[in-house]
Amino acid sequence: MRNSLRNLSMLFAAVSGLFLASCSTNDDLIETGGGEEPNPVNSELSGELNEDMTLDASTSYSLTGTLEVTAGNTLTIPAGTKITANKGTDVYIVVHQDADIEIQGTASNPVIMASANGDPGDWGGLVIAGNAETTAGAGAVAEVGGIVYGGNDNADSSGSIDYLVIEGAGAQINADSQYNGLSLYAVGSGTQISNVAMVNGSDDGVEFFGGTVSVSKIYLENNEDDAIDWTEGWNGTVTDAYILHTIEGFSTVVEADGANGNPKIVNLTAVSSTGGTALQFKKESGATITGLSLTGYDTSVDMRDEGPLANVIIEGEAANPEMTYTTAATVSESDFDWINNRSVVAETVLQGVINTEVSLNPDVTYELNSSYIVEEGGKLIIPAGTRIVARDGGTDVYIAVLQGGMIDIQGTEENPVVISSVNANPGDWGGLTLCGKATTTAGAGATAEVGGFIYGGNDDTDSSGSIKNLVISGTGAQINADSQYNGISFYAVGSETIVENVAVINGADDGVEFFGGTAVVTNLYLENNEDDAVDWTEGWNGSATNVYVKHDIEDFSTAVEADGVNGNPTLSNFTAISSTGGTALQFKKESGATFTNLYLEGYDTYIDMRDNGPLSNVKIDGAEASLGADFNLGDQVDISGWTWISAGL
Repeated sequence: MRNSLRNLSMLFAAVSGLFLASCSTNDDLIETGGGEEPNPVNSELSGELNEDMTLDASTSYSLTGTLEVTAGNTLTIPAGTKITANKGTDVYIVVHQDADIEIQGTASNPVIMASANGDPGDWGGLVIAGNAETTAGAGAVAEVGGIVYGGNDNADSSGSIDYLVIEGAGAQINADSQYNGLSLYAVGSGTQISNVAMVNGSDDGVEFFGGTVSVSKIYLENNEDDAIDWTEGWNGTVTDAYILHTIEGFSTVVEADGANGNPKIVNLTAVSSTGGTALQFKKESGATITGLSLTGYDTSVDMRDEGPLANVIIEGEAANPEMTYTTAATVSESDFDWINNRSVVAETVLQGVINTEVSLNPDVTYELNSSYIVEEGGKLIIPAGTRIVARDGGTDVYIAVLQGGMIDIQGTEENPVVISSVNANPGDWGGLTLCGKATTTAGAGATAEVGGFIYGGNDDTDSSGSIKNLVISGTGAQINADSQYNGISFYAVGSETIVENVAVINGADDGVEFFGGTAVVTNLYLENNEDDAVDWTEGWNGSATNVYVKHDIEDFSTAVEADGVNGNPTLSNFTAISSTGGTALQFKKESGATFTNLYLEGYDTYIDMRDNGPLSNVKIDGAEASLGADFNLGDQVDISGWTWISAGL
């Protein structure tokens, strides 16, 4: 039998003398300012609210069951009120059709609704049912508590919510259904919702079931299913949303289902340290999205039921699942400083976009969890001795320096910089990519197979910065059937870029690859890269001096693979040694090079002109290459002093 809540005195516990100080909700979640806490009053919330009620911010409330705000009545919750929810599937607050809730939190005193421990799934959350349209029809029945919702008043108001934290929601209703942090059933546009945080929910952070309500300034952290979910033709707007995922196994940033009501998402920043899927659209669902910034997700856009990409408009164009949408954040986590004890992306985590100068700390071990992109005007400084551990996340984990960006790796022989996955297995992560403005046969403004980055121009002396004493391991993640990352990819990199004392070890593709440009490298060590140790195409015409290639694995491709037109790069003091046979130098189409002091040992094939290109394009120690020549007459590159190549994490 439901209780009628006529005044607070009727809510006190029946047990004489029972004191609920221990039930105040997670007091350290929000810092409420100075002064002593008021003495708590034992107040239990549950049952039907059949008249207007205003709670008392000085009272610690306990939500012991379902609290129902019935039609014609308003529940007002002033700033600083804390409500501790008991554990249970019948523990939630519901605002029925034609009822109102007024949550009057402030930045200094938000309203808190949370279970005692804030564990996912402890309680049901907040449910609001309105009279707006939904594809479920007027008078639909919710999966939560048989609540009736839906009508034809799209301007309907269920009240207002400002500065609210909901924690530990998402209790299991049945095998197929769970509560959300905030469930909005056909809620109308007259309802005002802003500055809301849903933290540690076992289902969705917020879910819209049709309706026209809009929300702004929302923070969604570690909700185990979807951060934002909608269905039944919702067509409101979400503005300024920040989503953080630091847990494994969550579902999505956004899940949309059903008919396309074309809601709008304006400024959404989502960050994951564990991969996962960002935007998922089912059936015919879609949205119009602007100000999107995704960092750390393995999948950017998933059309689960192969619905039309044209229904999802991102920055004015149809969504492209091949794009990562890794751009500068449009919403800052610092905008939500009013939420105490929220997680933040650790300063040791490298991901996202750099457009200013960033200098790492050599005393810190960093985690490369996603793409880390240096844009035009940005500069990444990596001091000697810095260690960066790359997540075993495949193609989503890499460092890229775009045109106009700079990198300054300041390793020394005694303290090289190391970037590697934990186990350094081939293909664990992507590698390092530089995009410059030098010439390439692909033309100015060419698009790289890595990340869709732009490269190429007419400045052959362009500089992308400096790389000294660097060890990279475990690169070469597979992009698609035809493409993989390399240890270091040089896209139209110019001659003023300094690259010296670099080791690339255990890559699933090439050690280094040059796509045109004029890059010059010195002291290059390449060990057990599964495709080519040194690869070039698009007319690279720079130089490599003191190169040592080592092959101790079966089925690698080559020590050198050259393709395309002959830019006639020069390779001085080039040593390649194999203990498993294979091919040393392979030239495709019209490619060639000039070698001096070439030493090759242990290969089954020393020179392979794959497309019968002219041997005259390949010069070795001043003479035209000869297939039958001895290739071990030169002097081996002496690497006995290259102690930096053995550095690891």
